[in-house]
Amino acid sequence: MGESQMQETHGARRRRLAGLVAGSGADAILVTRLVNVRYLTGLDSSNAALLVPAEGPAVLATDGRYAGMAAEVCPDLETLVERRAAEALTTRAAADGHRALGFEPHGLTVERHAALGEAAAIPLRPLGHPVEELRRVKDEAEIGLLREACSITGRAFEAVLPQIRAGVTERAVAIALERAMVDLGAEGVAFESIVASGPNGAVPHHHPGGRELQRGDLVTLDFGARYGGYHADMTRTVAVGEPAGWQRDLYDLVLRAQLAAIAAARPGAGTKDVDAAARDLIADAGHGEAFTHGLGHGVGLEIHEAPLMGYDKTGKLMDRVPITAEPGVYLAGRGGVRIEDTLVVRPGGPELLTTTTKDLLVL
Repeated sequence: MGESQMQETHGARRRRLAGLVAGSGADAILVTRLVNVRYLTGLDSSNAALLVPAEGPAVLATDGRYAGMAAEVCPDLETLVERRAAEALTTRAAADGHRALGFEPHGLTVERHAALGEAAAIPLRPLGHPVEELRRVKDEAEIGLLREACSITGRAFEAVLPQIRAGVTERAVAIALERAMVDLGAEGVAFESIVASGPNGAVPHHHPGGRELQRGDLVTLDFGARYGGYHADMTRTVAVGEPAGWQRDLYDLVLRAQLAAIAAARPGAGTKDVDAAARDLIADAGHGEAFTHGLGHGVGLEIHEAPLMGYDKTGKLMDRVPITAEPGVYLAGRGGVRIEDTLVVRPGGPELLTTTTKDLLVL
């Protein structure tokens, strides 16, 4: 997408946000979460804020380190060069005649909120998560970036497979995965890679350490590339040496559960119901208590976004919402299996973005 197209995309996003502000009781919203500023402007920085009024043009604020970048990526926006970006826009809101200023309550610490209150000459009103709601449904350009992040992730897995063998440490495999993703074009990793071997596979978020892989291990690898700011997420479980019968049975159960959840992920489906498609299969097999987390989550500019998929979650899926489907069973002292794909909800059935084989690989 060219620069002019990106500017129009960001402008359209700001207009949609302005429409939400118009019905909120505030005259404008102060966006302080940096990932949301990036979504609305294209500016990726460590210090920025954006003022979006219900009517009229938005105003960006950032410090001198990013002034040149802001002029390049969003030349259509008025930009204030201020170290205290949020405070400067709070003052600007009052000067522009706004009577109430909305803010992102999840994007401010108590201390920062107090500082803004001191700078504000108008009331501050929490407005919930309107930008995150806009971000939930992706446009095709965003999905294209996710697709490339997932492609890099899959190719890195295939490149590292020959290194997954007895005697190699979990940490060495994790480093090899992360190096391969960068070598294949990732701008970085989506999150710290998980490599959990043998009994460590019973810990869903195990931190890879010095344990050496052994014959008879199941090894769970959970990792992803970041490309163009968008995060991939994939998990595969492999066997080092011929797996035992219980390991094959466990793998087959988790795979059946995952495929059932993927089939259920359609526009209009309840997030709770998609979770149940996998959870009920696992529970019927006697492992309900060993599936200890939700089915998955949205992905995009953050690795965990709305919607969250779980037995206690509400809401429905929509077209063009990327999610993960990652059921797992974790048996303390023995090991575990998790299988995860990133997919996009589509009317004709989900589009898998992670396409690496889900056959149980015996290495």
